[in-house]
Amino acid sequence: MSQAKAQAKLHTDSQPTIATPSHTPHLEAFKQVVESRRSVRKFTDTPIPDDVLRDCLRLAMLAPNSSNLQPWEFYVIDSEKMRHRANKICMNQNAAKTAARLIAVVARTDNWLAHSQQLLREFPIKPVPKKVKDYYTKVVPLDFIRGPINVLSAAKWGVIQTLRQVKGPIKSPYYTFDDVKNWATNNTALAAENLMLALRAHGFDSCPMGGLDEPALKKLLNLGDDHHVVMMIGAGERADNGIYHEQFRFDYDQHVKHV
Repeated sequence: MSQAKAQAKLHTDSQPTIATPSHTPHLEAFKQVVESRRSVRKFTDTPIPDDVLRDCLRLAMLAPNSSNLQPWEFYVIDSEKMRHRANKICMNQNAAKTAARLIAVVARTDNWLAHSQQLLREFPIKPVPKKVKDYYTKVVPLDFIRGPINVLSAAKWGVIQTLRQVKGPIKSPYYTFDDVKNWATNNTALAAENLMLALRAHGFDSCPMGGLDEPALKKLLNLGDDHHVVMMIGAGERADNGIYHEQFRFDYDQHVKHV
């Protein structure tokens, strides 16, 4: 046996639950979770225990996200009065009305600086490496800062164009409010997918809903202009009539392009 194979075997033997290209202990379970996840429109009366929901939300927040800035928030709407109003805001969809839990998934565009500072305080390596400190105190602010009425964006644009000519490809910073909003909502959507898969792994189901009155929901949750509702998720145990038709997708080659 080669040294490389021996090391790989030792690694696998010592950590039998860790997947490697030749050792995939969770692959079938993962496939079952993904392939059985459906957008369920009707749920039973079975509750989701608090500890299960907490674990699902914990797994949601392990989603990949840009610079680990974690621009997400999850509002679990528990009170009966709030649920009644939220159901109406979700157009009284069955997925909202019958859900055991209703969760608003919200992106934040105003906390990147506070989270940068928190990351440095909580960074697992002490003292914090200089590269890490420089990244969160210099690179991240340069990436996000726009100034009043985007006054700094034009200057940023000019600098980036010059750098592209000199150094080649370089990441585009966020020039406008919409750029930052897209950044926040994209990252938050990744966490929402983790949440739905975690619910399925726990034996529950979900339905992501975009059909809602966002201004009304923001008023209900007392959210500001820098909060953006990415989706509402209804969650619970699927009812026998909770899925309206069999699952189908367009052809693989329609979407996958090798270039």
